[in-house]
Amino acid sequence: MTMRTGVYPGTFDPITLGHMDIIARAARLVDRLVIGVTTNPSKNPMFSVEERMAMVRREVAALEGDIAVVSFNALLMDFAEREGASMIVRGLRAVADFEYEYQMAGMNQQLNDRIETVFLMADVSLQPIASRLVKEIAMFGGDIHKFVGQDVAAEVEARVTKIGRKGD
Repeated sequence: MTMRTGVYPGTFDPITLGHMDIIARAARLVDRLVIGVTTNPSKNPMFSVEERMAMVRREVAALEGDIAVVSFNALLMDFAEREGASMIVRGLRAVADFEYEYQMAGMNQQLNDRIETVFLMADVSLQPIASRLVKEIAMFGGDIHKFVGQDVAAEVEARVTKIGRKGD
């Protein structure tokens, strides 16, 4: 029997409860889930790739399943093929996500039609959560504990203290 490997890519800056929901559900769909931590050139990360990988590893440690955390800086389809993946897992929060992800899935299919893109809808209670908004809330002194794990919240708050809050 062939092992089914899925790749869940993202910047995870920081990893949110929404990401964790998708990871836990995706891990049940495959034999091995590879969380690909990357840097998006259009985003300005708060944490380095190494810090984000450590955060993700810590957060997924209690989950069941074969879950690996790997950094990559390449085309997603090249990374997925290198990892032996048969699917890319993407989380959807809203219609706007779908439009972007649909276009990306089409482009990825043109690059490698042997790897499928699978969309998982975010849990309704987690749909509004976005890493960008978590960082913005933290930068203005808001409480982020309902959007990220306890340790992640502490790391974000420490980083915000180090770089300075907005409005201070």
